[in-house]
Amino acid sequence: MSGSHRRRQFLQNAGGAGALLGLSSVGFLAELGPVSAEDAKLDPRKVRFGDDIEPLVGLLEDTPREQVLEKVAVRIKDGVAYKQILAALLLAGVRSIQPRPVGFKFHAVLVVNSAHLASLASPPDHRWLPIFWAIDEFKSSQAQNVQQGNWVMGPVDETAVPAADRATAAFSAAMDNWDEAAADVAVAGLARAAKPEEVFEIFCRYGMRDFRDIGHKAIYVANSWRALRQIGWQHAEPVLRSLAYALVEHEGGNPAKGDAPADRPWKQNQELAPKIRADWASGKPDPQAATELLATLRGGSAADAAQQVVALLNKGVGPLSIWDALMDGAGELMIRDPNIRSLHAVTTTNAMHFAFGQTTSELSKRLLLLQNAAFIPLFRGTPKQKGTPIDQLEPLAPQASGAEAVGEILADISRDRLTAARKVLAYAQANPAPKELIDAARLLIFFKGRDAHDYKFSAAVMEDYATLASPWRERYLAASVYNLKGSGAPDNELVKRTRAALQG
Repeated sequence: MSGSHRRRQFLQNAGGAGALLGLSSVGFLAELGPVSAEDAKLDPRKVRFGDDIEPLVGLLEDTPREQVLEKVAVRIKDGVAYKQILAALLLAGVRSIQPRPVGFKFHAVLVVNSAHLASLASPPDHRWLPIFWAIDEFKSSQAQNVQQGNWVMGPVDETAVPAADRATAAFSAAMDNWDEAAADVAVAGLARAAKPEEVFEIFCRYGMRDFRDIGHKAIYVANSWRALRQIGWQHAEPVLRSLAYALVEHEGGNPAKGDAPADRPWKQNQELAPKIRADWASGKPDPQAATELLATLRGGSAADAAQQVVALLNKGVGPLSIWDALMDGAGELMIRDPNIRSLHAVTTTNAMHFAFGQTTSELSKRLLLLQNAAFIPLFRGTPKQKGTPIDQLEPLAPQASGAEAVGEILADISRDRLTAARKVLAYAQANPAPKELIDAARLLIFFKGRDAHDYKFSAAVMEDYATLASPWRERYLAASVYNLKGSGAPDNELVKRTRAALQG
């Protein structure tokens, strides 16, 4: 079964999970005044957007955090569409939050697509909640950006933007040389001259080339591309300028002239990629091969992992089995060493798997497999002796059945994650399409999630679960409980604020 078919089968719009969890419908009903002309004034330091979106971006930027959700709700009731809100949210982030380091406060931008995916998969009466949460996250990150120097994206130097016929070459040269200023003007020309698919192919390579920022560069490439597909390519230029600025971030000397550990997999894998057999993409699924690669990811080096991917592909193993091992290898890190690096092994693998499905370049596909394989040992660090290996996790049937079994599992997440993981494994094995569990887990993120990682991680897991083959699919979902929210977690402050607004 293909990955796309599995995704269609398992990822569907949510329905009755809210009733299962006892969560109420939410919305913003308070009538507040419209945004004044003063609200929409633009700082001359800032790049300006089109007249159709600038006022809404300015509203997000200039309205105090304690008022912004209510003011956005008024605009929605006045007829502002979902896509406009999403576009304004992304553009406000790229203009008002410095993408360095690529993470931390910049998660307000990285999480926009994850919030969008959560919104699409949620019941209609909860559909705005992830977006409103992301707006609140933007205001928090914007305040951090002000405290750290108040960076803003300025207008591009139009005198230096290359002509259309030179934009691609100029951008590639700037990125290869890690030249921040040259990349900024070249990417403006690229955005204006090249087709979206051509732009993605270029950024796909640069997003995966180094391990700095623990995978966030690849994540930003995937999530910005996905968001742009929703809001429209007319908004691409500022997003791509932010993205290029993020991708040339580095410490110390010019990486093009050095040999930093973060760059070594790229150098090694560019030599390995041509050694993969020509018909590698037509290989056959092989569960045993996934087990073998998983063992290397568990204890081998970055170079060991990439070399084994080459060997398996050359033996006729299909790329789907490679992805089975990569995703479960990332998931295993959550079991054995649940921390921020392990979490980003999952979200980075999600981003690189998405890029693998989008690129039409066979070389890029090869490099994505090799880079992802090399990155997982880098996320892992010293081989872990603690915790249960993902392929040794034993199922434990919930005591309850049906909807009550889902409730039991979600309660166990708050008490004992290993027990919860074992019960998820048993539940998923008995229910090949565990929609009720997935829907309920997603709603708990809405009501109990507290930072961008809750949205990013859950969106990645719920998307990638659908692409995996059994038995890896069930084990991957089981591992996810190490960063999902249990029903015993307190509601987040945003939900409390939302309910207060409803009562006011």
